[in-house]
Amino acid sequence: MSSLQVLCSGLPLRPLPENRGRWPGVPHAPVRTPGLSPAEERLALRNALRYFPPDVQRLLAAEFAQELRLYGHIYMYRFCPTIEMRAYPIQQYPCRTRAAAAIMHMIMNNLDPAVAQFPQELVTYGGNGQVFSNWAQFWLTMSYLSKMTEEQTLVMYSGHPLGLFPSSPGAPRLIITNGMVIPNYSSRTEYEKLFALGVTMYGQMTAGSYCYIGPQGIVHGTVLTILNAGRRYLGIENLAGKVFVTSGLGGMSGAQAKAAVIVGCIAVIAEVDKAALVKRHQQGWLMEVTDSLDHCIERLRERLVHELDTTGELLVDLGSDQTSCHNPFNGGYYPVQLGFTEAQSLLASNPAEFKDLVQESLRRHVSAINRLAKENFFFWDYGNAFLLEAQRAGADVEKKSANKTEFRYPSYVQHIMGDIFSQGFGPFRWVCTSGDPQDLAVTDQLATSVLENAIAEGVKTSVKLQYMDNVRWIREAAKHQLVVGSQARILYSDQKGRVAIAVAINQAIASGKVKAPVVLSRDHHDVSGTDSPFRETSNIYDGSAFCADMAVQNFVGDACRGATWVALHNGGGVGWGEVINGGFGLLLDGTPEAEQRARMMLSWDVSNGVARRCWSGNPKAYEIICQTMQENSGLEVTLPHQVAEEGILQQALRP
Repeated sequence: MSSLQVLCSGLPLRPLPENRGRWPGVPHAPVRTPGLSPAEERLALRNALRYFPPDVQRLLAAEFAQELRLYGHIYMYRFCPTIEMRAYPIQQYPCRTRAAAAIMHMIMNNLDPAVAQFPQELVTYGGNGQVFSNWAQFWLTMSYLSKMTEEQTLVMYSGHPLGLFPSSPGAPRLIITNGMVIPNYSSRTEYEKLFALGVTMYGQMTAGSYCYIGPQGIVHGTVLTILNAGRRYLGIENLAGKVFVTSGLGGMSGAQAKAAVIVGCIAVIAEVDKAALVKRHQQGWLMEVTDSLDHCIERLRERLVHELDTTGELLVDLGSDQTSCHNPFNGGYYPVQLGFTEAQSLLASNPAEFKDLVQESLRRHVSAINRLAKENFFFWDYGNAFLLEAQRAGADVEKKSANKTEFRYPSYVQHIMGDIFSQGFGPFRWVCTSGDPQDLAVTDQLATSVLENAIAEGVKTSVKLQYMDNVRWIREAAKHQLVVGSQARILYSDQKGRVAIAVAINQAIASGKVKAPVVLSRDHHDVSGTDSPFRETSNIYDGSAFCADMAVQNFVGDACRGATWVALHNGGGVGWGEVINGGFGLLLDGTPEAEQRARMMLSWDVSNGVARRCWSGNPKAYEIICQTMQENSGLEVTLPHQVAEEGILQQALRP
């Protein structure tokens, strides 16, 4: 099992690979406690054995049963490949289409130990964001991709490769759905059972769609969030000397330290997992590690609540939390009352008591935030379900006369990023499949030129500000060596910028300036990719925040307009059953057809969400969609009339 050729040849069965179990020295997912009945355990085992012929089932049945009892899920550790898992240059994959090779490149990047949070459990980030449910699915998917032609589409059901089906060259080569559970059964308890049974999985936002690019994506998002928080809350452009306090240094949240360095502020970040601390410190993303509060005080003169109460001095300006609170009772948030190892042991042995301690810790956490917020401390929810779970724990986060999506503190979408989404800006990204850093440098230069030329030609002040932030970002990203895994870059851009960058990159591939195809994608956390009432659509106030039409239409619309692959997920950054999100991958190969697909698909991918926000009453979205209609003769959108005056409503509703 040492070559890509072998990796694409199907499940290794004769002989079976050695069962080496869980690898030492690698972070592993917390033990799950799905609470299966004996009948459900038999069903989980039966479902896992479906991937294997009868002559090996007896041997595998015993070890799969042991995995289920020890870890709460059948990962099939025996079949974890021994090949170095990373994004190999596209030409090395034994495929019949470039699209299939690009997808393999992305899959293996998601499982690269330098990228993935729990690589042996196929978790990319977020504590439970799965690429596949088990290793048999990985092997079968790679085999199907190696065989796929331009007239076939691979269909994925929650990690399970259903197979190759006849299609057309203009259709997506891959269609992914994750966690599409009937709404009445989309609860956490049901999920744990369904995942243990091997019939559904949580793809997070970009784990199960093979579009994760390492923590660079969230570094960029955090850079923009902190910059815009400084503008909104502190009224400043320069954050030098300002203190940002937060928590979490795992898969996604590990980016917070580097983001603070780039924007020039001081960050104090709490993390309970020593492995996560060491990883970020070794990467150079975290400047200093201490377990001594006294040392922290010496470095910052800062005790937060205690310092404020005893000296009256508030030394923190901004605050948030980026723990995996979408998954609070299975390792996403650890209670302050216990050490890390002790907490993991309790999680496995007594999940009910663990949950009680987490909720007690959340109440304490919020109490401290409330105390600081009485002064000039500004806190926001980072879209990780922190305030939602705190509310469920009984913490004091209520906001009087608020709707269901509002709390005492705003979501960062409501106060910081919402207007940016409404203008069509969102996390656009690309991956250079050559694996050559020089290709990435060329694309960086192209993207910078596109944005600078747009500024020179004249754009609105609000658009210019975002373009300038992202030009700054590209230059800082190159200096700070943010690539982990694939040669990828991310920036926030609007519809015009995304199309222009895509066209420029495609032309560079055609001319040979970029040596190999480039994959375009985005975080599903975007203007139109996600319906998430506690995050992406938390600033939708027309009552439709809990409706998921936009994400589904985004998924279908991208498929109809040339996407190389599309994905639709239940679940994302705020948790299972709380969000529906859609995403895509689009291969640029230098052909005129690729340029046409990029123009069509990227325009829809953005304008779908801007139109929805326009209809919900956002004036900035209204302005953007009107401008887009003027520039595109093929676009017609239903525009809302002026909001009815309050007097008309009161008179009509008078008893």
